[in-house]
Amino acid sequence: MPKNLHDLPLLRDSLTYLYVEHAIIQRRQQAIEYIREDEGRVMIPVAALAVLLLGPGTRITHAAVRILAEHGCTILWVGEEATRFYAQGMGETRHAYRLLHQAALVSDPQKRLEVVRRMYAMRFGEPLDPSWTLQQIRGREGNRVRSVYYAASQKYGVPWSGRRYERHNWRAGDPINRALSAANALLNGLCHAAILAGGYSPALGFIHTGKQLSFVYDIADLYKTELTIPTAFEVVAESTERVESRVRRKCRERFRETKLLQRILPDIDHLLDIEHLPSHQPADYDTDSARPSPWWEPDDKSCIK
Repeated sequence: MPKNLHDLPLLRDSLTYLYVEHAIIQRRQQAIEYIREDEGRVMIPVAALAVLLLGPGTRITHAAVRILAEHGCTILWVGEEATRFYAQGMGETRHAYRLLHQAALVSDPQKRLEVVRRMYAMRFGEPLDPSWTLQQIRGREGNRVRSVYYAASQKYGVPWSGRRYERHNWRAGDPINRALSAANALLNGLCHAAILAGGYSPALGFIHTGKQLSFVYDIADLYKTELTIPTAFEVVAESTERVESRVRRKCRERFRETKLLQRILPDIDHLLDIEHLPSHQPADYDTDSARPSPWWEPDDKSCIK
């Protein structure tokens, strides 16, 4: 666990998320107010939010953005039903030492492979055979995920013919695929918020690569078979109506029950071996974001000409 008490306080104690669309978000006193014609006005305490997902037709005021940022709430601009990502606000930390460590690991092929193997070992729940190649590990991971889908289908009596969806035609998917997409989008949002809150980069992935959300996908994949897959099948087994909104509510309960927001950053720190970095006392940029940073100095001073 982090020794600096500023690293996790808001994220650890926050609720999971709030998704809004076709509404106005504005500041009212020390909270934000949700305004929608057909639902009236609702006050939302900002200290209780880890991530705010703004869907289509949403307007947000400058004052609302400012108070959300002050309370460490990550703002994500997303598509309908939170299934596409467009932009992000800042996380709650102003430190960069985790990001620098992440960049060093992802830039070294051997160290990157070590992180990849730890990620797969966490998914499997057991150590990997050192003789397995990366291709063999990926093959076993594919078999594991397929077996989880099959087991959920059998348990909940929901027909399953594979993961299929059309990115540009949301309604073309069957209820279970829509439920899975909505649940996974929500999980991605929470992992994204945790990554930003810890000062990591969502773009510097280890298994995934090349996208601004590559690390988000890496981390979200750690929890899908435990959380979103069984939850989506359970929701569809109850009814095929309004699966998107219902699966979000059910996921919210499941994330809270499993204390997901308390787990994500410690899991990332463990995977990236942040606990074994040399002890340091970073400047408290979280309480003074304008504080000047020190100059870089190479470890090997002999390289300075």
